[in-house]
Amino acid sequence: MTTLLESLRQFTTVVADTGDFESIRAFRPTDATTNPSLILNAVQQPAYQHLVKDTLLQNPKANASELNDALLVAFGTAILSIVPGRVSTEIDARLSFDTQASIERARHIIQQYERAGIDRQRVLIKLAATWEGIQAAKQLESEGIHCNLTLLFSLPQAVACAQAKVTLISPFVGRIYDWHKKAAGSDWDEARYANANDPGVQSVKQIYDYFKAYDLKTEIMGASFRNIGQIIALAGCDLLTISPTLLDQLATTQGTVEKALDIENAKAHAPEWHANNEVTFRTDLNANAMATEKLAEGIRLFIRDAITLDQLIQDTKHQLNAA
Repeated sequence: MTTLLESLRQFTTVVADTGDFESIRAFRPTDATTNPSLILNAVQQPAYQHLVKDTLLQNPKANASELNDALLVAFGTAILSIVPGRVSTEIDARLSFDTQASIERARHIIQQYERAGIDRQRVLIKLAATWEGIQAAKQLESEGIHCNLTLLFSLPQAVACAQAKVTLISPFVGRIYDWHKKAAGSDWDEARYANANDPGVQSVKQIYDYFKAYDLKTEIMGASFRNIGQIIALAGCDLLTISPTLLDQLATTQGTVEKALDIENAKAHAPEWHANNEVTFRTDLNANAMATEKLAEGIRLFIRDAITLDQLIQDTKHQLNAA
């Protein structure tokens, strides 16, 4: 009998949402995604601390931002030796509102990958789906640097990304679920809002139906899951990036998955077309309390972890110099 993970692979490209090499090897995903929080978690494990030391030894004159990028590329390069597809490497969240700085940082990261012998086609640069991040991605895509827009919680963000011709977007599920559950408080009914009725699932389905109805080429990768019900409810999405814990649940549970999202169904029920420019983007995003709050919160949390990662790198540097 098949497992839920094997069945899911019939309809959706499975991506590992982790910086842990052993988890990636175990679940054989096509692609892998990383972010500052995942890398921070990984480098605090003894098995990966050598990567920090190696990065410092190989870049003795690098400043803090250069060392951060070098470490991310070291992880990405190692991951690409395991997966057959692509890795997503995130731009420093402190640049989320700086278009030009994001462009320059992305170019630098791609140059480091290419020096390591990695074709840029195997790398997705992750940027927050702010207006500035989307405009940076638009320029980068024109240079052949492919992008993954993250911290995406609403259709206006998704439409702006498609119009910028970005390669891939990562609409979040779990963080939308978290917001609605918190907002409802004691009135939250878990059974009522499970699976296809989950507000995070419905948000991704809305984006999927819109993109497929209008033949938008940007790939959709559902992200940030809290349970396997959310994942199964999005079977048929282009890609789904899944944590090792949930990958393990899918891999150890026997059963079959039915296709939940379908291109022909989306075309048959085409939603209303949405115009998008900077004014409508900012206006529509501001009108969506959940998306506004979760985008800002996500940037703050990634900045926090980036600062912690910087400090960990500097502490290791001091230890090496003192040795």
